[in-house]
Amino acid sequence: MPPVHSSPYFQMDNPAILSLLRPTPGEKHRKSSSGGLLRMFKLFPMLTSGCKMVALLGRPRKPMLKDSATTGTIFGYRKGRVCLAIQDDPHCVPMFVIELPMLTSVLQKEMASDIVRIALESETKTHKKKVLEEFVWAVYCNGRKMGYSIRRKQLSEDELHVMQLLRGVSMGAGVLPSPNEKETAADGELTYMRARFERVVGSKDSEALYMINPDGAPGPELSIFFVRAH
Repeated sequence: MPPVHSSPYFQMDNPAILSLLRPTPGEKHRKSSSGGLLRMFKLFPMLTSGCKMVALLGRPRKPMLKDSATTGTIFGYRKGRVCLAIQDDPHCVPMFVIELPMLTSVLQKEMASDIVRIALESETKTHKKKVLEEFVWAVYCNGRKMGYSIRRKQLSEDELHVMQLLRGVSMGAGVLPSPNEKETAADGELTYMRARFERVVGSKDSEALYMINPDGAPGPELSIFFVRAH
């Protein structure tokens, strides 16, 4: 058992999160997931501009997977902040988009543990909205509070650019062509990781997304929690 301060559970003692948490995969299982998307995402600092995977896709294609899984995309400039977009379908407008209060480089360091848990907690007391309809969120990553973010009401130009490029992508990771060459020079390349997630609704105040590992390894590498504080 790792020290509590290095555990992904540290400061994630909200009952709604604990009720949704699944058992942490054992060390043996974690070693078997060497082909996971998180490991590919960690290699982004070593990628070059020649690895623009999506640029080779051409016109948007139909999704490779046709199921009820939710699509989650983490993207951002290497020297900028990370954004999270959630879609019911890659062809649909995201139902949830937020810029997280953390840099892409910080998230990549967190991925060194092979288990990443991102928790978004709304402090709004009203129960008239669904939990994903809240706007202001406290953001935690592996138990550490990173700051606050506000959910987007409308997509920015960069976010819309990413969603359009990835319309035909069900899962994967790589580097995207930037809509602005000046931003690429200042903030580094525009990277992304897209995966399918199992969506679990705990109650009207809590939901969780568990990444479906494409290599079939047991146990999700990335979990995202949405909870409303009581």
